Amino acid sequence: MRAKLRVHPLFLAVGVLTAFTGGLILFLAATLAALEHECAHAYAAHRYGYTLDKIVLMPYGAVIAGDISGIGKRQELAVLAAGPLCNLATGIFFVALWWIYPETYPFTELAATVSFSLFFVNLLPAYPLDGGRMLRLFLDPIGKKRARAISCAISLIVAAGVLVLFILSCFSKPQWTALAFSVLLAAGAFGGGKYGRIVFTPKRFEHGVEERRIAVSSKLRVRDAIRFLREDRYLTFLLFEEGEFLGEIPEEEYLAALQRGAYTEPLGSLLSAA
Repeated sequence: MRAKLRVHPLFLAVGVLTAFTGGLILFLAATLAALEHECAHAYAAHRYGYTLDKIVLMPYGAVIAGDISGIGKRQELAVLAAGPLCNLATGIFFVALWWIYPETYPFTELAATVSFSLFFVNLLPAYPLDGGRMLRLFLDPIGKKRARAISCAISLIVAAGVLVLFILSCFSKPQWTALAFSVLLAAGAFGGGKYGRIVFTPKRFEHGVEERRIAVSSKLRVRDAIRFLREDRYLTFLLFEEGEFLGEIPEEEYLAALQRGAYTEPLGSLLSAA
């Protein structure tokens, strides 16, 4: 599993600023914890056969993207929970380390604090945090529009709460990170989260695309076959049932099934439809 790492220009600007204000160590610790968090999401998605492989370092942390369209609700919950749980495990590791080797406390306190902070913050029921995404999944049964409206309202309430904390901090020492976090939550409240699909255009065929032929069971579900897609390969499924060859499903027919939302259908149904 490989991931592409990109650095936003503002991330570098914030890094330089913290270097002059004495907060560089905290900035680096938070960056490492955020990378650990996103890599845990990627690993969990990979375990289910989906791809999250584009990490971008942002001034407020890190974000990860990829293609998990068609993923089951339980699987998506597991992927969302992987990030915060990884931070929690890291924090507990440092606490255990202090218990065995107390002399390590001064060197690891910051790392533990950052890990626990990311765990609790990401469980807030505000979009686009993991907790907000989980909330939207739980609300889906009442309808996507109502779920989106309720999720948006809760996210705005949480953002307002963080803004109040910033205002209160102005009477002593202003917490500018709280202000930035509040703005992020307010903007994210209206986010929807879209995932790109792999589509071969005629222009790409002009340069030649290598074919990838995969023999699978006809009972394999459409959403579970997503893991075979590659950006640089044209995919053809060879369907078998009890050792007998049934036929082929080209990539455009498979992508069409994804487009119409036939995630839980077996690949064999695409063959009969064709």
